[in-house]
Amino acid sequence: MGFKGGFAESRRRLVETLIDEGILRDRRVIDAILKVPRELFVPSEYMSCAYADTPLPIGHGGTISAPHMVAMMNEALELDEGLRVLEVGAGSGYHAATIAHIVSGGSGKGHVFTVEIVPELFRLAVRNLMRSSYRRIVTAILGDGSKGFPEAAPYDRILVTAAAPDIPKPLVEQLKSPGILVIPVGSRYSFQSLTVVRRHPSGRISVEDRGGCSFVPLMGEYGFEG
Repeated sequence: MGFKGGFAESRRRLVETLIDEGILRDRRVIDAILKVPRELFVPSEYMSCAYADTPLPIGHGGTISAPHMVAMMNEALELDEGLRVLEVGAGSGYHAATIAHIVSGGSGKGHVFTVEIVPELFRLAVRNLMRSSYRRIVTAILGDGSKGFPEAAPYDRILVTAAAPDIPKPLVEQLKSPGILVIPVGSRYSFQSLTVVRRHPSGRISVEDRGGCSFVPLMGEYGFEG
């Protein structure tokens, strides 16, 4: 079996495992994890671990999240075709690609804006996305994502892939009504909670704790100091 066929089979087995564990339920998220080639987004030295359910280092203090966490966050976002999504923390570009797979759908109207504060990771994400089929659906921006990206706001959904000390006010302000923000919140290197913030049609804000998680710290004005 060649690499391509081997990766496809590994992807299928990963999806089956996540379904069996009750992590994957949404058919759109299942399809994204099944179709987006994670091997394009991991460093070559970790290629054999592309479908291990574990985070992998990508250099410069960044990681590519474990597939189960990508699945959990995408399901918490309640993604659908046509949505405009802001991702804070591009990393390798993989998570943005899975979101793009869902929001582009058949309409072609959905779009993902992903902001990365580390120049080296920004370039990595751009390079990886250019090799994928999602390059026209994802716009990568170099900047402080803790402040969001007001130039393209408001957003139907906002995802933060690093842990913040508190929920950044600019992100809530850039969220549509109704809209959903998913963000890890907690201390820099110990307990963090996967937090779901909803802006309801009335404008009311609600906050839900989805349980413990572990992420690298969010850098920037509304993140942790470097």
